Amino acid sequence: MIKLVLATTNLHKIREIRAMLKPLYHFDFLTLHDYPNYVPPKETGESFEENAFIKATHAAHALREWVLADDSGLVVPALGDEPGVNSARYAGLGSTDKDNRLKLLKALEELSDSERVGYYVCAMALASPDGIQKQVKGTCEGTLLMTPRGGGGFGYDSLFQKYDYSKTFAEIDEETKNKISHRRKALDKLLPTLDLLAHKHQNELCH
Repeated sequence: MIKLVLATTNLHKIREIRAMLKPLYHFDFLTLHDYPNYVPPKETGESFEENAFIKATHAAHALREWVLADDSGLVVPALGDEPGVNSARYAGLGSTDKDNRLKLLKALEELSDSERVGYYVCAMALASPDGIQKQVKGTCEGTLLMTPRGGGGFGYDSLFQKYDYSKTFAEIDEETKNKISHRRKALDKLLPTLDLLAHKHQNELCH
């Protein structure tokens, strides 16, 4: 069985990625929780793509495994593309999801209704110990609410309502979210590469 390390300790991301990939592949999905001595690099990239690249290549080289890294967040054009790459630490280092949502709501107060739009971005990078193998990106556009709704999801989900949907990402069920999210769109672009990896491994086993 191929080991695929998800380069994160975020339990929400882990659950979503596993739910999307597990029905398709017989991978042994590991996470950074399985490598307690590994110290991840600082996310110094200026874009989601750069951060995903940094995380994937660093972990793949250090752990000598295939690694899938995800860097994602919310972009609000009217706020100068904030929270952007700082989505997880928008209200400061060590900030909680609630802290970040409160800061965003404060910023949204200054905007008109038509300006309260944004999009989620998910950049993914797949790396082997030899280096990067594939990079993809998915986006999901919607409106931002001034009152949180729903108890599911994480991050800014309770404020984000995807276009053509009447519920926020925190209100819709997990199965539906996993079919329409930015993370799903990114993973869909990654599937051909994962297919090749799975088939190559299968062929090696047969020989």
